[in-house]
Amino acid sequence: MKVVSVVGARPQLVKLAPIAAAFAATEHEHVIVHTGQHYDVNLSDVFFSGLGIPNPDVHLGVGSGSHGVQTGAVLSAIDSVLADANPDWVLVYGDTNSTLAGAVAAVKQHLPIAHLEAGLRSFNRRMPEEHNRVLTDHAADLLLAPTAEAMANLAAEGLAARSVLVGDVMVDVCLSVRTSIEADPPASRQLPEGIDASQPHLVATLHRAENTDDAARLDSLLSALADLPVPVALLAHPRLVARAESFGLKLSRGALHVGAPVGYAAMVATVLGSAGVITDSGGLQKEAYLLERVCTTLRSETEWVETLAGGWNQLVHDPRSLTAEEWAAIATRPAPDGDRGLPFGDGKAAIRVVEELERRAGI
Repeated sequence: MKVVSVVGARPQLVKLAPIAAAFAATEHEHVIVHTGQHYDVNLSDVFFSGLGIPNPDVHLGVGSGSHGVQTGAVLSAIDSVLADANPDWVLVYGDTNSTLAGAVAAVKQHLPIAHLEAGLRSFNRRMPEEHNRVLTDHAADLLLAPTAEAMANLAAEGLAARSVLVGDVMVDVCLSVRTSIEADPPASRQLPEGIDASQPHLVATLHRAENTDDAARLDSLLSALADLPVPVALLAHPRLVARAESFGLKLSRGALHVGAPVGYAAMVATVLGSAGVITDSGGLQKEAYLLERVCTTLRSETEWVETLAGGWNQLVHDPRSLTAEEWAAIATRPAPDGDRGLPFGDGKAAIRVVEELERRAGI
């Protein structure tokens, strides 16, 4: 069996790690196509070295651009790659422009498509990620769902016959990395200057267009983070840095201490060393949950509704709608008590993915 994996952004590279390892244990041919959607070394190359992912077989190098330009660039560049490979499956990951472009290219060439992390829904059609995941689900031949909630979403859209529950591959890699770093977590952390790792602090990321493309909203969110009573390590995505600079907004202010994005293992260590997370990232919400750290999500909805149970994750669209005391209480709340269960699976999702691809290919 020959499978082409199409990846290009940080979350996809993390998901690729256990998939690549599962394929390495078989005789199947696994071709990795890196679109270059995330071209910053801290958002891309570091994951290949840090997670032991094989070097990509093809690097398209599409770089940045508007959603249409970036999607079009991937679609154009990947067309000949898929034609030459002629795989049994094109495996796309998540909700990025690379995912949609890979799926459309495969559809045009009548190549079977499998969508890893299918069925997630925020039900916010203003999010480009929502467009990408919905369109990809309806184009794909096999929908590899991470959770029962995702399976229910797919069934509601008439896609049950193409769907299978495999679990979340992020659990595979997150738990593995956690085990490897717990022996010496301080050595793995990469905190911005001014953050004392031995003292309570929060970790924050901010990158979604709805939070960064409007100067007033971005300034409001940064000010809310800056006003918190504990230090906040803001690991600044290139998009955030660029937007803040264009708006003339200062990132380092008050409680905010700014650092660069870090590799996955360092991020796990950094979250483990923190008192909690504040983010608009879908992946980091779930990683915080898996690492037993509370998360405050700066959005009005989440794809990972399972994280809301018990108060592990709390949605706060506008911190300025709260009093300073209310906002601080939410952001610095303690971890809840009680069993969280295994809503995202048992850490063996990647093996099930390969087995399902084999079964559907008749191997």
